[in-house]
Amino acid sequence: MMDQAGTDFFFFGTLCHAPLLRAVIGRDVAVEPAHLPDHRVAQAEGQSFPLIVPAQGRSASGVLVRGLVGADIARIDFYTAGFACTARDMAVQADPPAMARVYVAVEGQWRAGQDWLFADWQAQWGDVATATAHDFMALYGQAEAAAIRKRYPAMLVRGASTLRAAAGGPATLRHAMQDGDVMVDRRTTPYAHFFAVEEYDLRYRRFDGTHSPVVNRATFISGDAVTVLPYDPVRDRVLLIEQFRVGPFARGDRQPWLLEAIAGRIDAGETPEAAARREAVEEAGLVLSDLRFVAGYYPTPGAKAEYLYSYVAVTDLPDGIEGVFGVEGEAEDIRGHLVPFDALTALVTSGEVNNAPLLLTVLWLQRERSGLRGH
Repeated sequence: MMDQAGTDFFFFGTLCHAPLLRAVIGRDVAVEPAHLPDHRVAQAEGQSFPLIVPAQGRSASGVLVRGLVGADIARIDFYTAGFACTARDMAVQADPPAMARVYVAVEGQWRAGQDWLFADWQAQWGDVATATAHDFMALYGQAEAAAIRKRYPAMLVRGASTLRAAAGGPATLRHAMQDGDVMVDRRTTPYAHFFAVEEYDLRYRRFDGTHSPVVNRATFISGDAVTVLPYDPVRDRVLLIEQFRVGPFARGDRQPWLLEAIAGRIDAGETPEAAARREAVEEAGLVLSDLRFVAGYYPTPGAKAEYLYSYVAVTDLPDGIEGVFGVEGEAEDIRGHLVPFDALTALVTSGEVNNAPLLLTVLWLQRERSGLRGH
């Protein structure tokens, strides 16, 4: 209902999650239980969010927020447009009843699947979707919602990375960050596609206790990733993969095909260990079980937000398992090499192995190799 008191809204899905609704609107709002008759909440097939669709005799549960105005409405419109939704006024069952704005999917955009269960979504996606909503709304006034829609899966990866980062790490020697240590005056996203670049005008606390002047810093956003090096302790050899890499090519490297460990991004809703096992199947046709953690680290902290989890997988590597692999549709062309351990260290010495995750993992394997072989 729209009048001088504002507009009433019925939210049926992810916006029923209070932290996410707060991230979208930018403040806390009062909610009350409500239902939309002759509708159901359905999973959008292949997506992490729901739709509301007609269903005679059913009733869709949700929450009613009354009397929103101005900037609140603009922010909600922006967020829902990112999921290809448009607003309709519908009669909602509440106490008292209301004519409320309901966001429904643009026809033909998504396919409705099975019934969507809020509790299940909340357990699996609630925290990730909330972290992602903060990034989504940081683009309010900077980007078109349709452009954000195309990269929402990549944004979920970043949201999950943010949650893992929030756990922090030990600070026994280094400075332990406190509230107010870093103050952001402005945040923009000048580039956003599969990856993104974020730019900050910020001040940080210096070692003398004062804040720095405002400085401009940019960072490349790619999400957390894993690497895993398969090692056969009986045959004393590893499986390396080889593929073309655009980074060395852009640098002008005459040899842009690199020898690497198996690697890939951690999908939203996936653990690092699960990502390592999935990537091993995709890039080398290997089913791995025994993973040994090597390290977690920032490979290029001055320029990238990427954080890596590296593993060695103790596994069987018989003759003939190397081949050419890659995910269809991702332009991957990946060749495997079975390499004896002594030949691996020779590749490190010669410089032919020249990427940090593999170098670090080889150092770990040199230290742990005797124990893995039972010597």
